[in-house]
Order: sequence, then C-alpha cells, then structure tokens
Amino acid sequence: MIQTLSKNWYLLALSALLTALSSAIYFILYDAGPDSTHLLGWRVEVMLLSKLLIAAGVCAIAAGVWRPEKGIPWLLVLNGLALSAYGLIPLLTRAGLSFRLFALLVAVMAMSLGFFALTVARAMRYQQHGADMWMFGASGVALLGSAFAFIALVNGWIQLERRPFHPSLFLWFCAFFGFSAVIMLTFAVRLRRLGPSQAESNEGFLLGNPKHA
Repeated sequence: MIQTLSKNWYLLALSALLTALSSAIYFILYDAGPDSTHLLGWRVEVMLLSKLLIAAGVCAIAAGVWRPEKGIPWLLVLNGLALSAYGLIPLLTRAGLSFRLFALLVAVMAMSLGFFALTVARAMRYQQHGADMWMFGASGVALLGSAFAFIALVNGWIQLERRPFHPSLFLWFCAFFGFSAVIMLTFAVRLRRLGPSQAESNEGFLLGNPKHA
C-alpha cells in the first residue's frame, strides 16, 4: 500500500492543490456575503468549485489505485469518493440542496482521512520518526474533531443564527478544505522524501504487521 502511494505522491499533491483552490473559492464566497447569491458570478464560482472538487477527488482515488502494490489504501479511496460526490451533486441537480447532505459528506472525508493519518502515525512510531508521528497523529485527531464538528452542526448541537442563509457556513467549508489540503500535501511531500525503497520498509507497519518491515 505505502509503495503505491510513494509512486503516486504527485497525485496526492495535485489533489491537495485543487482542494486548496476550492478552499480559496469558499473564502471568496464568504467574503462576498449573502448579497452575492443573487449574482450570476456566484453561480459560476459554484460550478468552478464543483469541478475543482471532482478533480481533487479523482486524483485522490487515482493515487490509491494507480499501479497498486501490496494493497490499496481504501481509506484514501473513500476520501476521494466522498470528495468527488461533494463536487458532482451540484452539477447533477438543479433542485435545492441542503447543508445537511454536504456536511455529512465532509464528515466522511474528515473521518476517512483522519483514520488514514493515524495509520501513518502508527507506522512512523514503529520507525522511530518522532516528528512525523506527532504531526500525523495530531492531524488525524484534528480531522476527526472536524468530522464531529460538522456532525454537531447537522444535529443542531452547534447553533447558528436563525436565518435562511448563513455566510459563516462558507467559512466552515473553507477551513476544512484548507486544512485537509495541508494534510494531503504534507503526506505527499513525506512520501516523496521516503522514496520507493524506504516505503517498502514501512509497508508492514501500514498493513498492521510490524514484523514485515
């Protein structure tokens, strides 16, 4: 599995870049405020956002399944599928879309990427890479925390002002996609630094069998 990702690190980096651009668009939408929802430009930005997220999801999936060796990182593939679905839904329907649907997709993205980061942190602990272990471990916990935050929003545990449109929701999405982009890019850089040979030595740890390394 780790060898697959080591060879496809550039796809992870590209996914991170596209996700970061999506985060920037969300910030633009937030900064424009509710008045911008009546402008044609807002629709164009949403369409661009959807296409960027679909492309980011496809890159994440491809990073996990392209030229696979010794297993496929299904958590990363799940993250890519949820990311692609998030971008694809607005393109397939003109009906009103609820925040709940997109928040639940974000929760799936956050949990899958969070558990994957914790898996990598476990591998770094066995290899005695202390800095990497703490970085990925903290990132995984933070991602799981963000999943809980979006679930809390869906269930009303975090209260928002009662009005039809909440510009602050754009800020929530901006923060999540920005943070996940940083995590993905960091992981890509780490894989590139490892290289195929060191990645092979880590394979047993990421598959849950330290004796193989």
